[in-house]
Amino acid sequence: MSITRRDILGIAAKTSLAGIVMETVGINAASAAASAALPSLVAPKAKTLKELQAALERAPRRRDFKEVPMILTSPDQWDHEALSLVMNYKGRVKQVWDHTDLAGPWLNLMRNTLNCQVWSFKNPDFLTVSATHGPAQLALYDQYLWDKYKLAKLTKGKYARNTFLDVPKAAHDDPDKFENPYGVFSPKDNCITTLQARGVVFMACHNGVFELSYKLHNKGVNPDKLTLPQMVAEFTNHLISGVVLTPGIVGTIPELQMKGFHYAR
Repeated sequence: MSITRRDILGIAAKTSLAGIVMETVGINAASAAASAALPSLVAPKAKTLKELQAALERAPRRRDFKEVPMILTSPDQWDHEALSLVMNYKGRVKQVWDHTDLAGPWLNLMRNTLNCQVWSFKNPDFLTVSATHGPAQLALYDQYLWDKYKLAKLTKGKYARNTFLDVPKAAHDDPDKFENPYGVFSPKDNCITTLQARGVVFMACHNGVFELSYKLHNKGVNPDKLTLPQMVAEFTNHLISGVVLTPGIVGTIPELQMKGFHYAR
């Protein structure tokens, strides 16, 4: 039986350790558990992409910030090691998507592109990067943060919670049946967790973290009465598992392009 985010939340809510579970284990543990429950979704011949996945799993993600400034000036303030691994990926074809529309077809577009590259052009090592910022970055915060800061209100009623992390039934279908229109590679399986299992790298924007925190702080949406740098730190600390934090995604895209990434939006 796999562990879901709701399982962890339910256990936490029924114990006196709820706060500790949320702050030290967090929803990110549920994200990792859900990902681990999926079958291997990287093409068997994708040796280079599998090596990148393994390296990214080992690469540290600092999520213990106490305060974070407006402009990052030192590599230890973002996921420098993980970002460097992606920038220096040795695969032949790699693409970076500029994503801002939370309610748009962004996950579906990446899934379709992956399918085309892997099976049509026979390029199993194709790397897809989501340069996520603006409203789309709401999908990269865990449910704890959605609940605490009422992030659903920012979606104008389109999303009551972070459903982008939900793992649908289709994700557990036989990956060998790649033509199944209701299977793991179909429109029935457009979720962040599955795309991560397929090798997609989701990058977050520090500027987006700061601007959202700035907006909420100015509106008084601040249940713990944090300073602005403290709130930016909390939002940074609650990015979902696997995300690569950049010092600013729009400023990072040119760096990726200079490394051979094709731009798409």
